[in-house]
Amino acid sequence: MLSAFQTLELHSLIVAGFTLRLLLRDGMLPSSRMAWFMVILTVPMGGAVLYFLFGEVDLGHRSMKQHREIVGRLRAHAPPGIYQRPDAPARPAAQMRAPFLYAASVNGFAPVDGNRAELMAGPKEARDRLIADIDAARESVHILYYIWLDDTTGTRTAQALIRAAGRGVKCRVMVDALGSRAFTRSALWTEMRAAGVELARALPIDRLVTVVLTSRIDLRNHRKITVIDGRVAHLGSQNCADPEFRIKAKYAPWVDLMVRVEGPVVAQAQLLFASDWLKQVDTPLAEFPLDAPRHPGGFEAVAMGDGPTERPRAGPQMFVTLIDTALEELTVTTPYFVPDPTVIEALCAAALRGVNVALILPENNDSWVVAAASRSYYRKLLEAGAVIWEYRPGLLHAKTLTVDRQAVFLGSSNMDMRSFDLNYENDVLIEDVALTTAICARQQEYIAQSRQVRLEDIAAWSRLRRMWQNALATIGPVL
Repeated sequence: MLSAFQTLELHSLIVAGFTLRLLLRDGMLPSSRMAWFMVILTVPMGGAVLYFLFGEVDLGHRSMKQHREIVGRLRAHAPPGIYQRPDAPARPAAQMRAPFLYAASVNGFAPVDGNRAELMAGPKEARDRLIADIDAARESVHILYYIWLDDTTGTRTAQALIRAAGRGVKCRVMVDALGSRAFTRSALWTEMRAAGVELARALPIDRLVTVVLTSRIDLRNHRKITVIDGRVAHLGSQNCADPEFRIKAKYAPWVDLMVRVEGPVVAQAQLLFASDWLKQVDTPLAEFPLDAPRHPGGFEAVAMGDGPTERPRAGPQMFVTLIDTALEELTVTTPYFVPDPTVIEALCAAALRGVNVALILPENNDSWVVAAASRSYYRKLLEAGAVIWEYRPGLLHAKTLTVDRQAVFLGSSNMDMRSFDLNYENDVLIEDVALTTAICARQQEYIAQSRQVRLEDIAAWSRLRRMWQNALATIGPVL
């Protein structure tokens, strides 16, 4: 049994050791460094354990090498125009040039024109259209979800895949090993496998000790991708689950936004799926069709896949680039709002220069920690001139950012540190007035069902509540 002095001495040595580690890490944000230092200093022993488990994102040399090899093979397999060529001319000068060039720099995808998309009216239409596309598939169906439940939506989707596999369509399903853990043990999972649907789990956690020692258990694949015959993609925020989301029913309904996309950008979504799939299953590249045709007069778009195997800080840098592009109007919907200082300052700067900045966030969040940390930023944003709305009927899960009613960035990325630093995400940047106007109208529907947060509301908060929210925001990089 250690004496009090020995315990203090051991704690001091641990703090000193992990402090040195923090100081030796290049590229770490000062706010993240300080947050972890506070946790290690103030939580005896436990802080060091938390840092060991969750403090660093390192997949290891072998995983990084595998990723580079897979991307190299996919790049060689892709037809001309899908990836950016070093000698390719820059996109014509325009307001959205900087965001497109930045998005292109993340995965090397080229901005491609000739695309078209439909905004789905709601979860039922989104799922009906997706299942209709699966039922019409002739060659392949590729699906990746963070969460798949064996509810009505999950069952209908699985049955559609079983039907497709029965008529000879190559069906491949990948789910996150933790987010869909229960589903991978369900009868539906077994039925799909028996019917010939190829199944895989992203970031498996079977060898828990190995995962803890070499990576992070909370590093997850948060992507939501469906690609059919290499020609149609369903992209957005919806998992394979009913809006009632029975595992967290008290926050329901989950309110999502989905688009059905056709055109060359579908090939880029296919490549993101393949880059994850090939890490688990060796599959001939020819079975990932990349020949989506261009549609005359179609809009310009580029896919972006973020994650620990890509350039660090790509997510927040993309958001800042988009925010800095806005001249008149910028509207953001996100369920989880715990951004880093660069994003907060960009939002404030946009509001201060006269841009109509609106944030639509859920009033009731399934993460009370995130909800409290989010509200610590409200005063700063409101004093800069931004408008904040809290959506009331359910959990607003849509992830959208619209710029001047001409471009939209949408997909799986939240505006929080998990999406920025941990999760694998997939998004698409689209420049199209018609689609963006439709999404802006959807955002206005959310606003009509929201409560505006005003400075006087914040002034009425108790000191204890403000202290609590600010304390949680201080450790935001740890959340």
